[in-house]
Amino acid sequence: MGAQKSIHAGKAKVDLNVDFTHKLCAALMLQPFRDTGSPLSLVIGSLCIKHPNLFGKSEKLDLLWDKGLYDSNVSIAYRKPRPEWLTQQTVFLQHSVSPEVAIHGLPFDNFSRSGSGDVNLCRVSAGLDLSEPAGTNWSSKTSIKFEHVRPINDSGHSITRDVHGFPVTCSGAHHDSMVVLKQESRFARANDGSFTKLNLQIEQGIPLLSKWLIFNRFKFVASRGLKIGPAFLLTSLTGGSIVGDIAPYQAFAIGGLGSVRGYGEGAVGSGRSCLVANSELILPLNQMCEGAIFMDCGSDLGSGRYVPGDPAMRHGKPGSGVGGGCGLRFKFPLGHLQVDYAINAFQQKTVYFGFSNVAS
Repeated sequence: MGAQKSIHAGKAKVDLNVDFTHKLCAALMLQPFRDTGSPLSLVIGSLCIKHPNLFGKSEKLDLLWDKGLYDSNVSIAYRKPRPEWLTQQTVFLQHSVSPEVAIHGLPFDNFSRSGSGDVNLCRVSAGLDLSEPAGTNWSSKTSIKFEHVRPINDSGHSITRDVHGFPVTCSGAHHDSMVVLKQESRFARANDGSFTKLNLQIEQGIPLLSKWLIFNRFKFVASRGLKIGPAFLLTSLTGGSIVGDIAPYQAFAIGGLGSVRGYGEGAVGSGRSCLVANSELILPLNQMCEGAIFMDCGSDLGSGRYVPGDPAMRHGKPGSGVGGGCGLRFKFPLGHLQVDYAINAFQQKTVYFGFSNVAS
């Protein structure tokens, strides 16, 4: 339900992808909240331009533009080549606009879907990524960036408060500014019958100015895959915590595809801490199709009330939830299609669709 095209213009490569699939998927999961009336709103896709030799010394320049139903993202990355045993450096600039449904969204249909809370985030960030040479199983990356976050409503106007009159920024003004130092470490080990992955992230807000945010955020994702006869068992555990000065949009959101299925995005809750467990058993049906049985659960560990304005409590979110169900995984030449049928703790049924393109 889309189209892909690669064009070579001199030494540069242009990848164009126009996709209608997510229009259907998002329409099933999100309550419509922004009607622009423009035909372009029906199309989502991406445009990627890569130049492998910008100034004649193998410098790489990547430009990426993504457009969704209600969000957009533009990013520019510049990399200067260095020997493999040295730290690789990337300078980046990014601008994005996205609806803040996970925190400020309004749950309905027994928490199975989330609608607009009339809060969107406009982010501008610039910084430097430093990737260390990969070891046998471990790899690490350090980044520092400046980020400017401006909340806007569905009409595109700047706001300082949500629909209930509570602040949507930490500063209480129309925007938040921060410098964030981030350290990320990854472990990966795999063989024919299993794999193990661990991802650790630590973010520190540096208050170069008195009004800038100061916080410490920690997140981990541990996953394990094990082959059991013809089947494959996937398990994962995700958790995190944040201390210091935060805005509501920095809280951990729980619920939705990739979190606790059976609930809308962020419909389980949001808090300063979280813990989410996922398990999935995949059974091969034929060469192009696999069946799956899954169970998800998650909790804010009672930390929802410590988020400024307590948006989860005001929207009646339970704070913890369990969802389970079954699904199908289809493998096509143009991409992979995932269909999940989930039931949450309120016996509400939800169907999720996911489509990923196969890189050419």
